[in-house]
Formats: sequence, structure tokens, C-alpha cells
Amino acid sequence: MRTERTGPPRGRQREADLNDEKLLRAARRVFVEHGWDAPVSVIAREAGIGMGSLYRRFASKEELVRRIELWCLDLKATAAEEALREADPWQALLAYLRGVLLSRDHGGLLPRVGGRVASDPELAAAAGRLRVALEALVLRAREAGVLRPDVEPADIPLVLEFLKARLPTSPERVEQLHLRYLDLFLDGLRAPAAHRPLPGPAPDWPELTTMWNRPPDPPGPADAP
Repeated sequence: MRTERTGPPRGRQREADLNDEKLLRAARRVFVEHGWDAPVSVIAREAGIGMGSLYRRFASKEELVRRIELWCLDLKATAAEEALREADPWQALLAYLRGVLLSRDHGGLLPRVGGRVASDPELAAAAGRLRVALEALVLRAREAGVLRPDVEPADIPLVLEFLKARLPTSPERVEQLHLRYLDLFLDGLRAPAAHRPLPGPAPDWPELTTMWNRPPDPPGPADAP
């Protein structure tokens, strides 16, 4: 996750960051496999740490899922920003889609834990960073005439969730199939001379946000003015 410090982390801070990342990766795998009801003990075992260490870092399952969401948003936003360096608009969009699809740190989490964690300013800021980068990718491709005009930026995260299906076969075969269906999907994304309108409206960012996060919790008596 990004912080205010400058330069790469050193010493104990770098070790703590690496341990956090290891824990978040393990927790994400467990939630994708077992859903919200996954026992915390399984997460600790998958991460190779004790329950005490887990609870010192994350006091509740909600806090852990929130951190996973922030971490994943950061990874996706970084991937989108890097894809924007590609001069060709279509290749930039393709680079982002392929990169996220092949990453083991993306996809599969939304249907398992979506709507469990309340929105907050930090989550909104992280989602906003991703939104800006995806809007730039989609706008460039539309303006270049290579992307059909009814594709919206908020379509992209949901499409990747659909494409990132968990399949009961070897990791190598899963990768082959994911790329196969990505190419089929890309044929539908391109701007042909004529095409049927897509059924139903595209999602917008508020709709996407409500899939991930429930509304902010109301202030308690101590928080009331």
C-alpha cells in the first residue's frame, strides 16, 4: 500500500510490509476459496503465522477484508497507470486486461465478499485512483476509434471478474482458457462497422461501488456532534 514516506522501505519496515503482503495474499486466496465464512484459523495457517499475530495486525475479519480491498485497488490502479504508458490505445487497454487477468492477485473476490465492508474515505480515494486510470484507458481507445462507443470504464472491472472464473483444472490450463476467452471478449470490444446495441445500460461507478462496499456506517453516539 502507498504511504507518505519517501523512498523504499528499509529494515524492519520493509520486513513488516512483506509480511503484510504475504498475509493479504494468503487471506485473499482463502476468501476466494471459502467465501466470507472462511475461518480465521485457516487464513493464519495459509499465511504461516499464529492467530495472535493475525489479530495483532487485523482485529476483525472486516478489517482484514478492507485491507485486502485497498491492496487490490492499489495493484489494479498501478497496472492501469503503467498500461497508459503504451502509446497505442488498443495495446494499452489490452496490456491492462491481460496483466490483471493473468495476475494471481486479482479477480474472484467481489462475488465472495462484496458488500461486507463499509465504504470510507480511504477506500473511496483508492477506488477513485483506479477510476481515473480506467477512464483514461477507455477514453483514449474510444477516441482512436478502436473501441465500441457503448463500452464504459466501469464495464472493465466487472468483465474481468467474469473472465477470472475459477476452473477445476491445472493452473497452466486455467491460464490458457482465461486468455482464450479474453481474446473472444476482445473481439466484442472492438469498434466494428456495425454492431448490435448491448442489452441493458452499462454500470456506472456508484453502482460498482455499492457492489463492493455497503454505505458508510452511521456515527455512534460518541461521534454525534
